[in-house]
Amino acid sequence: MARIDYADAEELPAAYQDLLVSALQGRPVNVYSAIGNNPEVLHGMRTFLGSLWQDSGLTDQSRELVILTVAREAPSPYEWHQHVNVARDVGVSDADIRAIGAREYEAFDDPEALLLTYVRAVVDGGVTDELHDRVAERYSEATIVGIAGLVGGYLGLSRMLSAFDVETEESFVGWELETET
Repeated sequence: MARIDYADAEELPAAYQDLLVSALQGRPVNVYSAIGNNPEVLHGMRTFLGSLWQDSGLTDQSRELVILTVAREAPSPYEWHQHVNVARDVGVSDADIRAIGAREYEAFDDPEALLLTYVRAVVDGGVTDELHDRVAERYSEATIVGIAGLVGGYLGLSRMLSAFDVETEESFVGWELETET
């Protein structure tokens, strides 16, 4: 059970009620309902994460690899569970999802392996000059900002979810897809 109540749309000012609904799922989700206890923060988080989602400079597939890696490294079962289907919808294979779940990053080709190495270093606060230089050979500075922002945004969200003990709406899919969604 979550440590805080989930907000109901009727309890929120009219301008914020729709923010509880996931654009992808078309229904209220626990992450937004938990943060909805402070509608202004929910609005800010949705705006911030939406910008990172759309403007990181990554392909949809790479974006989801980043988010899944953050979810796994945080760890954030809620974010993992939510983004497994998003990743599938944009063409990420179950084999790649399972590899991230098992922390088998060497299973990825060089470009993805470099990206995921960088993501893990951002999560851990361990980006070295050498790693940054390798990433800068592949990505523009704007995209590097987008990647680090995406990692930071989802890491921050995962910390909030952990603090509130937000549970998944359905049975957790598992780090290696033990339960189908």
